[in-house]
Amino acid sequence: MRLHGEDAATTSGGGTHVTTESLTLLEKAALLTGKTVWESRDLPRHGVRSLWLADGPHGVRKQLGAADHLGIAASQPATCFPTAAAVANTWDVELAERVGAALGAEAAAQGVDVLLGPGLNIKRSPLGGRNFEYFSEDPLLAGRMAAGYVRGIQSRGVAACPKHYAANSQELRRMVSDSVVDERTLREIYLSAFGIVVTQARPRSVMSSYNLVNGVYAHEDPFLLGTVLREEWGFDGAVISDWGGSNDVVAAVAAGGTLEMPAAGLDSARQVVDAVRTGRITQADVDARAAEVLRLVADARRSPAPEVDPLEQHALAREVAARSAVLLKNDDALLPLAPGTRVAVVGDFARTPRYQGAGSSAVNPTRLDSVLDVIGDSGLEMTAFAAGFRRDGTPDAALRAEAVEAARGADVALLFLGLDEIAESEGLDRSTLALHAAQVEVLRAVAEVNPRTVVVLAGGGVVEVPWLGSAQALVHGFLAGQAGAGGLLDVLTGVVNPSGHLAETVPVVLADTPTAGTFPAQGRTAEYREGLYVGYRYYATAGVPVAFPFGFGLSYTTFAHSGLSATADAATVTVTNTGPVAGADVVQVYVSRVSPGVHRPARTLAGFARVELEPGESATVTVPLGEAAFRHWDVASGAWQVESGTWRVLAGAHVDDLPLSAEIEVAGTVPARSEDLPERYRTGDVQDVPDADFAALLGRPLPSAAWSGPLTVNDPLSAMAGARSPLARLAYRVLAWRRDVADGRGKPDLNILFLLNMPFRAIGKMTNGMVDAATVDGIVRIVNGHLFSGTGATVRAFLRNRRANRRTARQLAGDAPGRSA
Repeated sequence: MRLHGEDAATTSGGGTHVTTESLTLLEKAALLTGKTVWESRDLPRHGVRSLWLADGPHGVRKQLGAADHLGIAASQPATCFPTAAAVANTWDVELAERVGAALGAEAAAQGVDVLLGPGLNIKRSPLGGRNFEYFSEDPLLAGRMAAGYVRGIQSRGVAACPKHYAANSQELRRMVSDSVVDERTLREIYLSAFGIVVTQARPRSVMSSYNLVNGVYAHEDPFLLGTVLREEWGFDGAVISDWGGSNDVVAAVAAGGTLEMPAAGLDSARQVVDAVRTGRITQADVDARAAEVLRLVADARRSPAPEVDPLEQHALAREVAARSAVLLKNDDALLPLAPGTRVAVVGDFARTPRYQGAGSSAVNPTRLDSVLDVIGDSGLEMTAFAAGFRRDGTPDAALRAEAVEAARGADVALLFLGLDEIAESEGLDRSTLALHAAQVEVLRAVAEVNPRTVVVLAGGGVVEVPWLGSAQALVHGFLAGQAGAGGLLDVLTGVVNPSGHLAETVPVVLADTPTAGTFPAQGRTAEYREGLYVGYRYYATAGVPVAFPFGFGLSYTTFAHSGLSATADAATVTVTNTGPVAGADVVQVYVSRVSPGVHRPARTLAGFARVELEPGESATVTVPLGEAAFRHWDVASGAWQVESGTWRVLAGAHVDDLPLSAEIEVAGTVPARSEDLPERYRTGDVQDVPDADFAALLGRPLPSAAWSGPLTVNDPLSAMAGARSPLARLAYRVLAWRRDVADGRGKPDLNILFLLNMPFRAIGKMTNGMVDAATVDGIVRIVNGHLFSGTGATVRAFLRNRRANRRTARQLAGDAPGRSA
């Protein structure tokens, strides 16, 4: 049953008919904040049950016992699928939907109502610490893949919750950072993928991001939540805050933010009631948000879900891992390896796989295969195993010598390299794109004694490859999930013909990236000075060479593209498998404007199609284009426009290999026009953009990025490093020491990272009502050096809040006056 309108009715799990009109103002307000870390608030008197929400971008993480935000506590075993960074390489929307359906089935079987995923933020920089959870640097690819996940998840009766909306690109100070971005870039790059998901897959919920966007917190931004999400895209579901990401619950209700998570307590409900009484928001605002919660309850599953077969799920995870792997180099057709090939296996990752990232998405897998576990079934003969290197990068001559001896007598050396656990995680950004030097030293030493060396990479993102000449073949498996070892061996032996194509560019060096030197931003603001030129859009426009281009991927067969015909509505291409074995190709179609007009990248992805062919087989595929392929956001008119003129449609294997071209005339919505913008935004020369040029792009003065003045509730706990209070400075040193100890052990302390990044106000949003806003104000007074007055204010506020919580709880239970509120 789907219900609409601010007075919509719902049928709860108990079967009771409930309308917003039948609830008191306090009851409706209480629905808008979480009950526990993972549960929404129930109203037993009305038969409205709570919902269980759980992380799930690549596997269900339903915690057992005492719960915590970042997953330190144990969670129920679930299938760990490859992460989004891996699955995106398949460019296979149908496969994404199958993965989503598998995730939804497990979520339903575990009693989860809302699965918090998929993640689809744009990879603005390859240093993004959470890039392993996201699909691509391109919004079309990210949006279409994420839409597949959402359709699959919701086909099993579970609500999907795509995240993090929006412009959430760095982990450093992620809860206080202000993303400063011009509206055209925001619309075309950072909102487009979400627009695809919302309009094509109709998710029942969306998660807002921690950060501010142009000075306004995402969870209370009328532009993001009202104008774009609800009015333009027609979203009528629930907007759920990221955990601890709600700033002002009243502003959120007015803007379109539905549910404050995890458990801010009853103080939030009282704030909403008081805001209605004082006229800050209207009763209609609260009714609309409460109705969204009730609809989410109404649409939730009502009967026990069937159990899933863990063996079938594991088999799917293996299939996905194999189809996600990208063959980047294969000199002299070294791969696939024939049965009976004698291989030396080198690298600690073959023994202890790096199969998922760290943070709130971490899954407790139902099983975990290593290469050493499954190589015996691959047809290969393993002659020796050598760890080769220490995982933390500490040089070890003895381990390197052992690897050399293992490789010396083998037909092929299989070298498993990658990024360690501390290199990328929720809560921190990467500092480098380089592998540990110790791993590279092992590779070069092994290649000297055995040139037939195959490198298999593990990691949630791209790495620099100055060592590529030492590898005869290179396969990037990304983070391949619990069955990744078997999937990668299937690729190495030819059981599966690799068909992965990069969903992100591999630069030659970090210094070549458009945000080099400025990412992650260290101040209050993260300035998106590069504008539209993200990923391949930058490299293709500015003419910057790359190691491997966007869309690149090799196969054990070859493909030819021919016969391009194009209109403004679609492009048609014939694909032929010209090689010896069956395989899958991804036809990629890009557009480029020929006529003069507003600034735009040299070419942009307009569509794609995956096609599987037998040797010698041909197929003609049609890739839809339409207005979305040619449009731009016109700030002056506040609308999407298409410039009339000549456009070029390009097709081929990747962004730098587009041999087919057709020029078409597009009858647009507006004539082509010129812009009064700095030249660098036409040429793509966007490294080191000066203030004046960025201000011209923004159309307004730049906000201050400096940290200054006394600390406020919206400053991060890490700012205590420079606080007036010696106690606060000591608290910071303790937290930093804990972080550094964890780093030294090779595994990030996620709770410490979360604390350092979070603002003081989040103390009140994460304590299940024990701390309210007034108590946080008192804590901030202490931090600012007012020990005695701050302590008094903190204690008084804490006690007042306890008394108020007891009164409010009685009112909600119907045991005290005030139910007419």
